[in-house]
This record gives sequence, C-alpha cells and structure tokens, in this order.
Amino acid sequence: MASKFTELAIDCADPDALARFWCSVLGYAVQKVEDGVVTIGSPAVPEGKERLGPVPPTLTFARVPEGKTVKNRLHIDVNPADREQDEEVRRLLGLGARRADVGQGDESWVVLTDPEGNEFCVLAGRHP
Repeated sequence: MASKFTELAIDCADPDALARFWCSVLGYAVQKVEDGVVTIGSPAVPEGKERLGPVPPTLTFARVPEGKTVKNRLHIDVNPADREQDEEVRRLLGLGARRADVGQGDESWVVLTDPEGNEFCVLAGRHP
C-alpha cells in the first residue's frame, strides 16, 4: 500500500489567527490546539490516519520564531466549489488575503497570500 497525504504542516508566527483564516477559506474547523500548534480539518470527515480511501488533509499550524523570507516552494491551490473564481477571490480578500505577483504573468489562476504572506492560488474552472 502507498502512503496517504493526510496533513500539511505550516510554520507561522500566529497559529490561532492563521488557523482561523484557513478555516474560513476551506470551511474547516479546529480539531486540536496543543502547545502552540493548531490543527484544522474537514468537519464532515473523520481524521484519516486509520480511514480507508481518500481523506481531505488536515492543516497544522506551528509557531516558529523566524519569519517567512522567500517565495513558497510548496503552496496550496483552492478551487471555488459554489461560485466563480472572481467572486471567490473577492471573498478571500475580504477574509484578509492579499494579491501577489510571483511572476505568474497572464494565467487562469490568481495568486494570493494568506495573512502571513504564504502564497496560494485560486484556480478557475475546476469545480469539484
């Protein structure tokens, strides 16, 4: 059997605030808070380590002393599930995201950053 992608760990300055932002983006809920680490995940699907089949990954935010210094080498892509891309971008900007230019040029996706400057993309036309 192969490994399953069950968790993405994100270093940050304020785990509580960043977890709240991503809960709003993804419709996730806080699952655990422990020693400066906040874990969020889908409220509709139980934790996936022992679950067979695909599982929505959890996001774990851990407090670290250093700040972000360069463009992410790994980033999250999100797909609007119930609205068009431009509507979702406006919603995310209202939650605290910011537009970002990472040299993407004229592409179908929109690059934003979360409140701590981590880049992520809002894709178009890939409704699940």
